[in-house]
Amino acid sequence: MKEILQLNAISPVASAVLSSKYRLVKESQSPVGILLRSFKMHGFPLPDSLLAVARAGAGVNNIPIDECSKKGIVVFNTPGANANAVKELVLCALLLSSRRIIPAIEWTKSLKGKGAEVSALVEKGKQDFVGGEIAGKTLGVVGLGAIGAMVANDCVRLGMNVIGYDPFISIDAAWGLNRSIKRMGGVDELLAQSDYVSLNTPYNENTKHMINAKSIDKMKDGAVLINCSRGELVDNAAVIEAVKSGKIARYVTDFPSDELIGIDNIICIPHLGASTPEAEDNCAESAARELADYIENGNIHNSVNFPECALPRSGQSRITIIHLNIKDMLNKITSAISGSHHNICNFVNKSRGEYAYSIIDIDEPADLQLKTALESIEGIMRVRLI
Repeated sequence: MKEILQLNAISPVASAVLSSKYRLVKESQSPVGILLRSFKMHGFPLPDSLLAVARAGAGVNNIPIDECSKKGIVVFNTPGANANAVKELVLCALLLSSRRIIPAIEWTKSLKGKGAEVSALVEKGKQDFVGGEIAGKTLGVVGLGAIGAMVANDCVRLGMNVIGYDPFISIDAAWGLNRSIKRMGGVDELLAQSDYVSLNTPYNENTKHMINAKSIDKMKDGAVLINCSRGELVDNAAVIEAVKSGKIARYVTDFPSDELIGIDNIICIPHLGASTPEAEDNCAESAARELADYIENGNIHNSVNFPECALPRSGQSRITIIHLNIKDMLNKITSAISGSHHNICNFVNKSRGEYAYSIIDIDEPADLQLKTALESIEGIMRVRLI
């Protein structure tokens, strides 16, 4: 039975999906797949047997993507599987940042033991915790993917004026947005109009410190910033200075750091975004299914390093090929197959940057001679016979 190396504790749902054909193990010299959450894989050995890595979550900073790509290892994530959980935390952050709920609760604890005086003290003291309503305010959502779109749509229902920015929004995501949501031409335009800003965009080299001293200058005075996406999107030093000056009224983050903790009007949540049983189950199931479908059928869904590519099974054998995205490659592949006296009954090829992926179904049983012929073609990185 093939082994799946499990580097983190994962919801039992993953085992239910995989256990009939695979052994989930904590140590393996020759795993066909790796299943993980937050385990840091940089420097971790990648054996030749390894076909794919699946993260039960969205972010993949903990996985050496470039190294995996060069070895023909497909890396999967599970975008959207924890979207509802994160969305709910963003909605919570909106209320925590506007109604002064946390300091009010802490003050209320001081009334313990006051007996019959509590009611009167509450009525007198509550004036110190007056906060505003979010209805009628403008929310700017940066990133309109699975989470951002849900945040935007729900906040429209809560009576907010919602604007959004996402230069890479998919057609499906755009169709799912409430018609009243106005799309901005850039982040600066969004910041200038927003009473609340929610960051719901992935972290990469282009989004690192997208909120910095320069972008904060573009924000409305007294705006609220909410970050339940990635800590690195924000320059902490710049935000601390803005909060202390009052330029930013409050900063709510799901990514605490030493310099943020304990500062007035900065609310640090201990990375609870996806910490619900439902989200953990959804992520585990999605990761397990992506892994199994690739190993068994060669189909790629939700990969971060290779193109989306899938094909219904037909013919007697399936060949999958990871190769460089270069000229004349498809001609060389089909020539090698026909030269080995095999007939192609179905074929799909997709590319993504410097890499490409082909799924080929043939009418006859594939053999090692054909595999060797394909592997000898310059630019082909990995050939599998399924």
